[in-house]
Amino acid sequence: MVRLLLNLKNDKKVVDIPIVLIRPCRSQARRFFDEEEMAALTKSIDENGILQPITVRKISPAEYELVAGERRLRAASKCGMKKIPCIIVCCDDRQAGVFSLIENLQRTDLNPFEEADGIRRLIEDYGLTQDEAAKRLGKKQSTVANKLRLLRLGEEEREWIIRAGLTERHARALLKIDNAVTRKIALSEIISRGLNVSQTEKYIENAQQTEEVPKNQRKNRFIFKDVRVFVNTINKAIDTMKNSGIDAFSEKTETEEYIEYTVRIPKSAAGREENVLTVHNA
Repeated sequence: MVRLLLNLKNDKKVVDIPIVLIRPCRSQARRFFDEEEMAALTKSIDENGILQPITVRKISPAEYELVAGERRLRAASKCGMKKIPCIIVCCDDRQAGVFSLIENLQRTDLNPFEEADGIRRLIEDYGLTQDEAAKRLGKKQSTVANKLRLLRLGEEEREWIIRAGLTERHARALLKIDNAVTRKIALSEIISRGLNVSQTEKYIENAQQTEEVPKNQRKNRFIFKDVRVFVNTINKAIDTMKNSGIDAFSEKTETEEYIEYTVRIPKSAAGREENVLTVHNA
C-alpha cells in the first residue's frame, strides 16, 4: 500500500517560478479540456491573477514538475504570464503520481471516462486495491467498481457520449448491451433522438427483448428503429454537404413496401454528370 506523505518546503511559502521551468504532470487524469471553460479561466486569470497557487516538485536544480493545477498553468501561459505562484512539495515519483491522480479525481469537472481511467491508473500503476483506492477517494468500493466498468466502452463510443453531452447513467445503461456493433447502433439512436436516461433505459430494455425473439417473429416497429439510424445518416450527410456550400437535395417518399430517398448532387459539385442516389428501405 502506498503511504502518501508530502513535505512542504518553506512552510507552504508561495514561490514565483518561471513557467518555462515547469514540466507537465505525467499522471494527469484529465484528457479533455473544455475550450469555453479554459477561455473563461484564462480571462479570469488575466484580470485577477492566480488566486490559488499550483503545486510542483523539484526534479533537477533548474526544473520542476507539475503535481496539481494544470488548468491554471495552461491558462496562465495563454494570457502571457512568465511566472506563476507555486507551492513546492517534497515527494518521490510514486508519491507525486498518487497525489496528482487523487487531487484530480476529487475534482467534480472530470468527465466519467477520465475519472474511470484515473482510478484504473491509480490501481494498476501504484498497486492499490479497489478498496484502497475507494478509501483514498472517499467513495464506496462498489462505486469504484461501477466506474471502472465504464472502460468496457470503446474509445469511439466514449467520444460520442462526451460530445453528445450524455451522462454516466447513459453510459452505464449502454453496458447492458454486450455486442459492440449493436451497442453503437443503440448509441446512435439515443443521440439522434435525444433520449434522457429513463428513455434510454427503456429503449435498451425493449431492444434486448427484441434480440431474444427469433428474427422471423420480431415486431416491425423495432426493425424500423434500427433502420432509422441509417436514415438519420443520410440526413446528416445532406446537411454536411449543404454546410460545405454544396446545393445537395433530398426527397423522401413512402409506399406500403418502401421508404425511398432520392438524393441529387449538382454536377458542378460532383465534377461529373449529375448523380442521383436512390435509397430504398424495406
